[in-house]
Amino acid sequence: MRSCLALVAALAVSAPSLAQSAYSTKSTRPVESARASFAAHPYMGWSSWSFFRDRPTEDNIKAQADALVANKLSGLGYRYVNLDDGWTDGFDEHGIPKPNLTRFPSGMDGMAKYMHRHGLRFGIYLNPGISAALLKQDPRIAGTSVYIAEITDTTQAGSTRRNSFRIDFSKPAAAAYIRSQVKQFDRWGVDFIKLDFVGPGGGNVPADNREELRQWHAALSHASHPIWLELSNYLSIDQAPLWRATSNGWRIENDIECYGCDKATDATHGNLTNWSKVVGRFSDVVRWLPYNGPDGKGGSGWNDLDTLELGNGEKDGLTPDERQSMFTLWAISCAPLYLGSDLTRMDPADLALISNREIVSIDRAGTPARPLDIQHLRNKPQQAWLATYRDHSAVLALFNLDSTAATVKLSWHEVDSLRDTHFADGAPPMLHDLISGAVVASQSDGLSIVLDAHASRIFRIPARH
Repeated sequence: MRSCLALVAALAVSAPSLAQSAYSTKSTRPVESARASFAAHPYMGWSSWSFFRDRPTEDNIKAQADALVANKLSGLGYRYVNLDDGWTDGFDEHGIPKPNLTRFPSGMDGMAKYMHRHGLRFGIYLNPGISAALLKQDPRIAGTSVYIAEITDTTQAGSTRRNSFRIDFSKPAAAAYIRSQVKQFDRWGVDFIKLDFVGPGGGNVPADNREELRQWHAALSHASHPIWLELSNYLSIDQAPLWRATSNGWRIENDIECYGCDKATDATHGNLTNWSKVVGRFSDVVRWLPYNGPDGKGGSGWNDLDTLELGNGEKDGLTPDERQSMFTLWAISCAPLYLGSDLTRMDPADLALISNREIVSIDRAGTPARPLDIQHLRNKPQQAWLATYRDHSAVLALFNLDSTAATVKLSWHEVDSLRDTHFADGAPPMLHDLISGAVVASQSDGLSIVLDAHASRIFRIPARH
């Protein structure tokens, strides 16, 4: 077990401490230095949509933030508290979204200050384009004599959500409008923006937001502090290089929430998801692997598998084995780890799972695992995924996606030929189970482990010396 702990310590040296504060209102570090490093790892935290839908309030969001700290999750890196849809109340005199002061009497600036006092970061939610309501209001863009209607192209959709119109960036004031929004969010102290219904990609109608994304990226680069830009939902992989160039993360799939599957009338009392919503991500994430992680030029971007619906036990909508498999896939894929559960009612077993420091460190290391049999993955219910590191250590995850128990097998010679490892040389590697803490001996020719339906195992393989 010492070699396993030594490897964790090495990872901690090579990456920022998980316990280190991610946000300081008194930081004297130059903004450019902070901007270069703040997205060096997938973000972690909590998002309001899964549990509160479009009915968040100041009190219930603060309660979730308090629980994030009380459950010691913020010390592990879960620091972003992201307010999804439902926080706005129209637009101000310059077309910038206004907070709903009935739901949020402290405003967005007050919410941000609250989060920062607790060592957390604060995020908000927007859609691209010009909504029909904004066009009808037709306010003047801040710092210009131009009105919203003058930059609106009503012949094209402004997002993949209905009832929006495209921004015409051939008009100079269009870029000024994006900059004016960023300036306001910057003044509020916002640390994260989720831009939803971005096209080309999923949604309700076709849309093209590529130029708008370039403008958001340019405007955010001039903010007084780093602001994470996350794109949603189910974006087109054909544009992956652009998503990577203009944002910090992008959704690769549809929503993971189980809308109405349990026939609950109140979204806050139903199950969060189900296995059918999870299992498709095993194959879908593989196509996006080339775009995940550091780019070698000081930048990085992350494949977003959507919310981790973990924390409320049976209300997660998943069995204990399925919860472990979900968390394992997200972590070995180096996806953002953000929770959608009610943190004020944490299930002890779920809390122990998402608090597993070794598995969190795999996600933070930023080296995504790859399936060994990548060519036949879609039709292969038993899977083995491997991530290898510069010190020649590795992480191995085994999954049984089938509905009955099955054996997962692999050959060390096969692994060596695919991943440039040397597990078949000399004594077989020892496997350190990151859930149970047990040390598992493998055979000289490979590994064979029986897994229950939808179950998984995750091991660290120390480097040979």
